[in-house]
Amino acid sequence: MRVDVASLDAVLPSLVRAFADDPVFQYLLPGGYDDRRARLAFRMLGLNMIEHGEVWSTPSHEAAAFWAVPGSWKVPWSSILKTLPITVRAYGRNLARALFWLSQMEKAHPREPHYYLEIVGTDPAMQGRGLGAALITPFLDRADHEGIGVYLESSKDTNVPYYRRFGFDVVGEISVRGGPTARPMWRAPR
Repeated sequence: MRVDVASLDAVLPSLVRAFADDPVFQYLLPGGYDDRRARLAFRMLGLNMIEHGEVWSTPSHEAAAFWAVPGSWKVPWSSILKTLPITVRAYGRNLARALFWLSQMEKAHPREPHYYLEIVGTDPAMQGRGLGAALITPFLDRADHEGIGVYLESSKDTNVPYYRRFGFDVVGEISVRGGPTARPMWRAPR
């Protein structure tokens, strides 16, 4: 089901639990992973994606995916300014660290038209039931039909094999001194 601003808060608890062991979020949030700050970060990301992309969830909100459609992966400044108060509350004293990390992600981002899977997460209690695949597969089918690629960054090495099952290949790495490494992944159209 498509998520709008009114239903966004319903998907946040599952994402907060899904990313509790995520190295990038642990690095970006002050003092390590914190449920309250993570919820704010996902709210900010979700609001931005609802405005210029698509947010989808399973019917009971156990899993969610944030998708940018071709030509809209880069968040416009107007959206950044609207969500800036949430961003500051989420990242606090690590705001500069978060902005630098995002700039490194932006440098690695492909320039050709593509779908971008910014976030996908399933509540750990519900993992292994195909919920994530149900949110990924329709976009892969859409991309294949349109003849364009799909891009994501895997922030956990343990997720790379999961994405490979969908046809994604690692195409580089994103890292900063003293921080985690993310794996950019690309799936060519089929």
